[in-house]
Amino acid sequence: MLDFMPDWFQIFFFSMIPWFEARYMIPFAIREMGWIWWQAFPIAVIGNILPVPFVLLFFNIAEKYLRNFKFWANLMDKMFAVTRKRADAKIRRFEHLGLLIFVAFPVPFTGAWTGALIAYLFNLKFTKSLITIFVGVVLAAGLMTAITLSGVDLLLVYIGVIISGIIMLVVFLRGLSIVSKDMEEADSGRTD
Repeated sequence: MLDFMPDWFQIFFFSMIPWFEARYMIPFAIREMGWIWWQAFPIAVIGNILPVPFVLLFFNIAEKYLRNFKFWANLMDKMFAVTRKRADAKIRRFEHLGLLIFVAFPVPFTGAWTGALIAYLFNLKFTKSLITIFVGVVLAAGLMTAITLSGVDLLLVYIGVIISGIIMLVVFLRGLSIVSKDMEEADSGRTD
């Protein structure tokens, strides 16, 4: 990837990025960089979990600042409404078990970053959320590592992940349009 950086730093750094995270960096490190799984695994998991406490602790500050801008305020209102609508019953009922399953399922739009956002939106306890997200990251990374070591062609796995991501994106956008329509109806009802 970036030849000027040592391999361990690439694994660590790219595991922090929401799209990549540990679940995709470990297979990449094994297949493309020639690393042994037990060497790449802890580096990737640490890189993946490192931003989570900061998201849990400081997202409220970022949200307050971004709400000063109409674009970000509208975007957050819509995204938070969709997230709450989709996850509300599951998270309220199962709380941390629901969060664990969400983070551990290795498809796009799930993972440590989104799990931290859900924990923030539902005011879940910091320590319990951090532990839950960590366990979810380890499970997702372990699953992808096992798939890689089993010899399953990663291209098939990635195609499946991409298809799942597209389906989830379509469902998310559909939910966003429904929430947007509901918000417009509520606004028009207030002006009548």
